[in-house]
Amino acid sequence: MASKKLSPEKSSELIEILKTRFENNLLRHQNIEWRNVQEKLENHPEKLWSLYEMEITEGEPDVIGKDENTGEYIFFDCAPESPKRRSLCYDYPAWNSRKANKPEGNIVDKANEMGIDILTEEQYRHLQQLGKFDLKTSSWIKTPKNIRELGGALFCDRRYDTVFMYHNGAESYYAARGFRGCLKV
Repeated sequence: MASKKLSPEKSSELIEILKTRFENNLLRHQNIEWRNVQEKLENHPEKLWSLYEMEITEGEPDVIGKDENTGEYIFFDCAPESPKRRSLCYDYPAWNSRKANKPEGNIVDKANEMGIDILTEEQYRHLQQLGKFDLKTSSWIKTPKNIRELGGALFCDRRYDTVFMYHNGAESYYAARGFRGCLKV
């Protein structure tokens, strides 16, 4: 298995990308100073690896807040459209149930591999208050157990200047549907 630690060069490069994005989107993280975020990142190289995974799949991770209980900074995928981790069904049972035309994988396993959490509906709606996202794509969201047990899964998008939540069979997958992640550092 590949190491979940970035080289010093890749770490520095990623921190510069994140700093630039942070400075270009100050409305997403008012009252948060970059130097404090950078200090946390440097003290948690395993989190840098997860942010790198978000970055290379075109998620454009950025700070969207701070957990006042834990002191952790919260990063969301802030790309205008769903990141390039698409054409995935919801979870392994859904993937396994497909007899033909199986997708490459599923979002639950992919998020776990990346070390990130799938956005909840509440988190997705919070993201949409920070800008306009998923105008052409959609994003799977964390689905409550009772819905998943009945075979469904939830996704969201923004159309007609409104955020919508929908349902689909968990085994479905689409080229324009991915998922957005959350990481606390």
